[in-house]
Amino acid sequence: MKVLIAEDSRSSRIVIKSYIEDAGHQVIAVDNGQQAVEQFSITEPDLVLLDVIMPIKDGIEAAKEIRALSEQDNDWVPIIFLSAMTDSDDIARGIKAGGDDYLTKPIDAVVLNAKLDAMQRIANMRHDLQKANQKLRLMAMKDGLTGLANRRHFDEVMLKEFKRSMRSNTPISLILADIDKFKPYNDNYGHQAGDDCLKAVSQLIQSVIKRPGDLVARYGGEEFAIILPETDLAAARIVAELVQQAFDANKIPHAHSTVADYLTLSLGVASLQPIKNEDITDSIHTIIETADKRLYQVKKQGGKAIVSQ
Repeated sequence: MKVLIAEDSRSSRIVIKSYIEDAGHQVIAVDNGQQAVEQFSITEPDLVLLDVIMPIKDGIEAAKEIRALSEQDNDWVPIIFLSAMTDSDDIARGIKAGGDDYLTKPIDAVVLNAKLDAMQRIANMRHDLQKANQKLRLMAMKDGLTGLANRRHFDEVMLKEFKRSMRSNTPISLILADIDKFKPYNDNYGHQAGDDCLKAVSQLIQSVIKRPGDLVARYGGEEFAIILPETDLAAARIVAELVQQAFDANKIPHAHSTVADYLTLSLGVASLQPIKNEDITDSIHTIIETADKRLYQVKKQGGKAIVSQ
């Protein structure tokens, strides 16, 4: 467990630090409330011990700020106050400020160890909960069948990347890809084969997209989207050509297609240079609409092609 101590008395700080380290825990020690707030953000401790009376910023004010920071992250880290004052009003004031418990100085090693054992159990539960929440967040971002980003995550990334593109004055590109003649594939090979086909297509597209900042998403049905930040139209077309080449090389059989005897894609490519102070929602709508129109143009012409202008 990682423990943050804020105690202005050097001798008390050394003693408490040694107690905690002897119990097998890691310690970050500071001597005032302001440093405690700063170190809380940097070190992300599992437990905070705050002396009530300290220079620069006292424990009560530090607790309020630490509690506000933890709430921003939807997290909760226990805070224990340290003080020689045992007046009921002082204890109530500390709890109201965001504290969870109180230890009277001088600190008794046995009592402190008992508190640490209890806080360790809480820390373990917090970590387990964080892992579960992270897993849920990932599940909420992914398409259940293909494992690609889902439409919701696509929308979130588009907004984030458009904001970034606007700040950095760089272009952003979008590729919309649709499997040609997927309905005959599903009808003739069966729905399980259709699902396997969508998984194979997802893996094939993902294998071409190498940059960490790029995103491949299942846009809907048999349609896929590729977000390419910091990429102009010419570079985006090259990416689309690489995707198409991957399909030509792998030749997933599709005997019921009128386009080819293997699975093929139609691709519409669009690029946009967001303008500062321009409505981002309108810009996102424009690039999606442009890519979609170009994709429709390919489908209208028979499929297995790329339209980028």
